[in-house]
This record gives sequence, structure tokens and C-alpha cells, in this order.
Amino acid sequence: MEQSTLDYSRRLTYSELPITPSGARSGWHIFGEDDQVGLLNLQTPDRVISASGLVISGEVFSLNLDLSVIDPPLFGRGAPIHTVIDEGTGQSFDDKLDNYYPQLSSQWDSLGHVGYSTNSFYNGATSEQVARGERNTIGHWSRRGIVGRGVVLDIEAIFGTAGEGFVPGDDIRISVEDLEDARKLANIDWSPGDIALLHTGYLNWYKCQDFLVRSQLARTDQFLSIGLDRGPQMLAYLWDSGMSGIAADNPALEATPFDLDQRSWPYGFLHHCLIGQLGMAVGELWWLHDLAMSCRQDSRYEVFLTSAPIALSAGIGSPANALAIR
Repeated sequence: MEQSTLDYSRRLTYSELPITPSGARSGWHIFGEDDQVGLLNLQTPDRVISASGLVISGEVFSLNLDLSVIDPPLFGRGAPIHTVIDEGTGQSFDDKLDNYYPQLSSQWDSLGHVGYSTNSFYNGATSEQVARGERNTIGHWSRRGIVGRGVVLDIEAIFGTAGEGFVPGDDIRISVEDLEDARKLANIDWSPGDIALLHTGYLNWYKCQDFLVRSQLARTDQFLSIGLDRGPQMLAYLWDSGMSGIAADNPALEATPFDLDQRSWPYGFLHHCLIGQLGMAVGELWWLHDLAMSCRQDSRYEVFLTSAPIALSAGIGSPANALAIR
């Protein structure tokens, strides 16, 4: 489909997006040929102002996991080495981090993290442009910040809790119907620019596991975990909701293990389409347990969400640095 035939003056539904040769739909160029921030463009000033009105009790929840919790690190990443430096004055210290992976813990994937296919990243960026820090890097998000309405989708409440047969460390696929059940529990309608906060209970489960189990999880990227199901129906739901991003408390947002067989492309790994074609902000390993428990108490599942991605112009990922304010 020629780009000139599309009416970008209104928001297109997923079924109206151009079809790529593989059959997936493309959200490229909707915000301009040179756009670098994707669906975060939907977080407009008026929507930020509206989201600020969600603050009622003044409670602040940090959604950031301590760097020491994911131990050993997942997906082949290394553990950070933290050194406190005594400056020898008896009244001052410095410190440093070595071997720090910004996606080790609660984090954002930039639009340069995963492409749609070889040498094909969001909005047509090439692998070389991402590697040189020219396009789709985290710096584009850090310069604007991420602020808007966060909506807690309490999947754990839908499925049940540990001890009731629900184990987030299993390959459980969260369907569109499950997301709708959680949305109805939250009693909200989607608004453009929302950030969905997917509370699966995975991190709370992970923290209860012994080192042997955690070591087994770290040995391969084919371990089991709850997460989003894959396929066109899921992509259509996320796009049509109008959300600008989705962050979860599991390792990869989507269920693991991934299906990386070339015959399953592009739907075997949701990141290919979600980031590489649709330009959606993806967050992983966010600490959502405390926030979800508070939401259950008063049935308020909307929050004022702020996040300040790391100011690293050429960065590929970033710690979440996220706060939810009720």
C-alpha cells in the first residue's frame, strides 16, 4: 500500500495499517518519516494534564526493582559490580558501577532494541544507524520523558494467586480476553497515550525462589514464564487500545520461551512487531506488586505515571526510573 493513500489525520485501526510482505501490519511513518519515539507521541500535553488529575491520596509507589534481585542475571547479561569509593577525607564517598547492563532489572526497551527483521528497525532505521546511535535510541525518550496515565491490569487477580494453582513461572499465555477481563476489573476505558501496567505476579514469585531455581532460569533464554500471547489478534488489541506503551513484571512482557524458528516469524517473538513495526514502548521486570495490592484495596486502578529514561543518547535500553502516584 502506498503511504500517500493513507489518511494520517486520524488514528488508524490495526486493520487499516499497511500490510508488510510477511502479513504483519506496519505503523511506520504515522508520526513522520523521521520519527524516533513511536507511540509515545500520543502522550500530548493535554493528556499529561488530564493524567495529573488522577492523584487523589498522594501515595507514591516506586516501580523499580533493586538491582540485586535478579540474581543471577537473565538472558546472558552480567551482574553489576558496585564499588564504594572512600575519598579519604572522613566525610565524603563516591561510587561506581562496572559491568552494568541497563536492561538487567526494571527497564525499558528502546525502539532500537529489536528490529522487525534483519536491518529493518522501527520507521525504516537500519542496523548501522542504531549501532551508531543515530536513530531509535533511548536518548530520544529521555529528552522528552514518559508521563501519562498508567492503568494497572491485575492479571494475577484474574488467574488466582500462588497456592491456588497459579504459578507465574509456567508458560501461561495471557490472551486478549484475559486483558479485557483485567480492564473490566479496573473499570476503565482505554485512552490514547495510556501505559498499561501488567501485574502478573511473576516477580513476587521469583523473589520466593531459591538460588538453585534462579540459576536454572538464568542458564537459558528458553525458561518458562507467564506473559502475553502472540499473534495478530494481540497486536490488534494493543494497537487499537491507543496505548503508547506496556510494562510488565515478568522478564519479557510476552510469554517465554520465545519461538525463534524462522518459520514462525514475525509472530513467534512479539517484540519484532510490537517494537519493530508499531513503535510501542515495552517495559519489563517492573515491580508492580505493592501498587497492585493498593489498587485492590480501593478499586482505583488508574495512576499518574512518570518515568525518566537514562540520559544516554546512544543507549539501547534504560532503567525504568518509574513512579506511580495515586
